[in-house]
Amino acid sequence: MTLTTTGAAAALPPTPGQTVGPFFHYALPYDGDRQLVAPGIPGALLLHGTVTDGSGLPVRDALVEIWQADPAGHVVQRHGSLRRDGHAFTGFGRCSTDRTGRYAFTTLRPGSVEGGLPFFAVAVFARGLMHRLFTRAYLPLDGAEPDALLRSAGDRSGTLLCVDDEDGLRFDIALQGERETVFLAHPRAGR
Repeated sequence: MTLTTTGAAAALPPTPGQTVGPFFHYALPYDGDRQLVAPGIPGALLLHGTVTDGSGLPVRDALVEIWQADPAGHVVQRHGSLRRDGHAFTGFGRCSTDRTGRYAFTTLRPGSVEGGLPFFAVAVFARGLMHRLFTRAYLPLDGAEPDALLRSAGDRSGTLLCVDDEDGLRFDIALQGERETVFLAHPRAGR
């Protein structure tokens, strides 16, 4: 049986709450979702990487979200991420992976919040996950001392660090396997 929509029902787009599982790409992407700032503006950089599965193969249907402070270390609390105006920096972005598992954001380098190490807060949605995964992508330490979270990750702390490359900052996310990214417990993740 095929259902068709007409009239008013056809004008109502599906919401993320209706599109869980492998269909989340249907309603979550939006224009400008991965451009926290316009490419080419002073200070703009590319935060990019690849999402891989336990076999090291690219996950081409993942969705990556970031939240970040602005370059001065202020936690941004502005509306507008879902309707980019080209001026306001909201500190939030969303990017689906491509066929090679790659994602990329155009953003600004986050500043230190209250003296802590600068980082991007990252959430990953991917097939086979019951809940999104949370992690942090720290800027390269450049001689800074690791904070308590990095120290607690022990020899896996490197999975939480961005790497400078010719394109900007690279942060690869491994969902499983030997180089599995350290993921963080979130108090609301199990709801």
